[in-house]
Amino acid sequence: MSTDDEIQPFRIDIPQAQLDDLKARLADTRWPDELPDVGWSYGVPTSYLKGLADHWATAYDWRKQEARLNEHPQFVTEIEGQRVHFLHVRSPEPTALPLVLLHGWPGSIVEFLELIGPLSDPAAHGGDPADAFHLVIPSLPGFGFSGPTRRAGATERFAEVIAGLMARLGYDRYGAQGGDVGAWVAPDLGRIDTEHVAGVHVNNLLTFPAWDGSDDVSSYNDAERARLELMEAWNNEKSGYAIIQSTRPQTLAFGLNDSPAGQLAWIVEKFKEWTDPTRDLPEDAVDRDLLLTNVSIYWLTATAGSSARLYRESADWGTTKPISGVPTGVAVFPGDVTIRSLAEKEHDVVQWTEFDRGGHFAALEAPDLLLADVRELFRKVR
Repeated sequence: MSTDDEIQPFRIDIPQAQLDDLKARLADTRWPDELPDVGWSYGVPTSYLKGLADHWATAYDWRKQEARLNEHPQFVTEIEGQRVHFLHVRSPEPTALPLVLLHGWPGSIVEFLELIGPLSDPAAHGGDPADAFHLVIPSLPGFGFSGPTRRAGATERFAEVIAGLMARLGYDRYGAQGGDVGAWVAPDLGRIDTEHVAGVHVNNLLTFPAWDGSDDVSSYNDAERARLELMEAWNNEKSGYAIIQSTRPQTLAFGLNDSPAGQLAWIVEKFKEWTDPTRDLPEDAVDRDLLLTNVSIYWLTATAGSSARLYRESADWGTTKPISGVPTGVAVFPGDVTIRSLAEKEHDVVQWTEFDRGGHFAALEAPDLLLADVRELFRKVR
């Protein structure tokens, strides 16, 4: 790039040789054995993954998904030495509010595809034009088409990079929405760019009880106690991936960067564990080809390792942060462990909604519910 603030158009165009290599690697996978009758309790069953990998290799159409992504204007720029890829969808409505949508791990820009039309052009989708947004949908540094991070500690500065992007685009006042990692970055935007952030909406917000046991657990309602139990179960049984990524992401990267079956298993396990608990398999909760498009982006951009670095570099997980004063809406979906009294320690909660369907990947699982909740929050702050 010729100047630090240059924004260049971008179009996804994966070389055919990479797609051929993916199919060849899937065909040559050396599959592990599995125990009988243990289901998913030991991890992803080989019998299940073989079927999903076969669909990826023989029936899934990357070019179709690539074309769908390319329907939306995309750009790249460099901020604080980091390449940033983003979709920028301008609304036809002149009074639209800019809104940045922030994915998490193991997510990507794919999460928001179903929301782009209704958010940017509500009139064309049976909605109120007054709810329109100009959308900025970045691939977080280290993820997808933003490419690997270039220095240690880069993922700690997600919010600074995104604030810089919104300023570069000329947006003086904007909203932020995010889930998972995005539910950490969006509130941080409110803290570091308070005068420009109109409101924050989050889903899958992690709330942590005080380590010293000072929180009054007896005041929790039944739903909150169930969420606390879910968190304890995660700590005891389901946090292995996080421990590895927060301690040895580079060692993990060798396997995920070399084996598409390994990359598929690493991500699909999270879709099994984190999607709507009433759904049996990941593809029962999320469209199978969208799931594979999400996995394909990790594979085709070789960002399994760099995306995992955020777990090592984000040293403030679980620490209490100051309230920014930015109005915040919190959406709680099945499987979330968000507890209101803990959320209110760090966020100016003006809207709280609990849903009975959907899950961790709300934008993919229940886009209609998330859409309505985002609209409701920003009607309060436009």
